[in-house]
Order: sequence, then C-alpha cells, then structure tokens
Amino acid sequence: MPPASPPWLGIARAMLDEFVALASRKSPRGLGRLADNAVVQAEVACAEARLGSARAYLVETLTTIYAQARETAPIEIADRARVRLACTNAIQGAAEVTDVAYKAAGVDAIFPGSPFERRFRDMHTLSQQIQARGAHFEQVGQILLGMPPETFL
Repeated sequence: MPPASPPWLGIARAMLDEFVALASRKSPRGLGRLADNAVVQAEVACAEARLGSARAYLVETLTTIYAQARETAPIEIADRARVRLACTNAIQGAAEVTDVAYKAAGVDAIFPGSPFERRFRDMHTLSQQIQARGAHFEQVGQILLGMPPETFL
C-alpha cells in the first residue's frame, strides 16, 4: 500500500494549484493573462514534472522497501540510504516548486493571509529540517559507491 503524501509534497501541490488558478485570472499591467505567457506555461509544466517525479520516486522507493521488509529484521543500510535519498530529493523538489509558484505569483504572494505567503513560510521551515540537508546526497553517494560512511543512521 503506497504511503500517504508527506506535508512538503502537499504544500507544494497546493502552491502550484493556487498559482494555476491565479494565472488564469491575473493580468499584470499592460500585459495579457499570466496563463497566456509562454514562459509561465513552461514554468508550470516543469514544476508539475518536478513535483510528480519527486512524489513518484518517494512512493516507489518506500513501497519497494516496505514490500521487502521483514517483521523483525532491520532494514539494510542500502535501503535506508535509498529512503533518505528519496525523502531529501522530495523535500528539495517541493521547495523548488514552492519557490517557482511564489515568485511567479508576484506581489499577490507577499501579503499575509494570501494562499501563498503561509505555505511559502511552512515549506521553508520544513526545508530547514535535518532530513532536507544536501549533505545526505554525499552520504548516500558514498553508500552507492560501496564506501559507506562510518556512521549512517
């Protein structure tokens, strides 16, 4: 059974959905709707792909490891590394998507109480947690290359 989406993916999904809704109605001064702009269209498509691939990789990794897990045996270091990689990748991808939506929304995103402002802060709070550290890529890379670090929790 696939796991539920973690909060960082939900925040990024809500930000992107809110931006899509805003883009369909917002026309900056002297310009057409944001949704009609080719750059905005490409940014939305790239953000959708980034978010979807981060979620898919996380779910696939967790589902595979869960299916192989035994009730009493610990999960192997290589599998723990894969979980860490998938989580870190998902958090960083969600933060990227959140940033894209926040910046693309322009001034609409900055006001307290806007659908963007609180989610932006929440995402960046989550991205400061230890699981999001870029150093995890180094540790996981060491494990993938057969050189596990002395300590890996």
